[in-house]
Amino acid sequence: MISCWKLPTDAVIGGKKYQIHSDYRDILEIFSYFSDPELPDYLKWQIALALFYEGEIPKEDQEKAVVFLSEFLSGGRPETGNPGPRLLDWEQDGNMIVADINKVAGQEIRALPYVHWWTFLSWFHAIGDGQLSTVIALRGKLASGKKLEGWEKAYYREHKHRVELPKRYSQQELQQRQQLESLLA
Repeated sequence: MISCWKLPTDAVIGGKKYQIHSDYRDILEIFSYFSDPELPDYLKWQIALALFYEGEIPKEDQEKAVVFLSEFLSGGRPETGNPGPRLLDWEQDGNMIVADINKVAGQEIRALPYVHWWTFLSWFHAIGDGQLSTVIALRGKLASGKKLEGWEKAYYREHKHRVELPKRYSQQELQQRQQLESLLA
């Protein structure tokens, strides 16, 4: 377990110390690979390890490196339970996230040369009421089949492009879908 009272900039894996890329932009780049439907899971993790750690991790230590990276991504806590439905997309929601984090941080975070991922997460978790929280709450209600209130229905109609998270399909899935549609037409 990683201590939440320190901002780690290195990791000891298999008895060897590795510098890590801990800036929030580095982590968001890793997330972009995780959300790529074209990449198999094992390759996503290989890319993540290569982007996160300075130097190559030996095969026998990669499982430990994945555990450390997973805990780092979640702010120093081990992942627990089922993640539930996807309610946030770092790319699609990027402008809302930046606007709200800027408000919490009291400055333009993109202008800062370095912001540790955990600092970014702390600011993210401090976001209060606003457009992002409204969009995420609507996504949660829609995903669980809960009834929307009148103002929520109106908001959803006006901002459907922001509320809905499009499913990302791999090239193979798109081809299969087109074949099925042509058979049904």
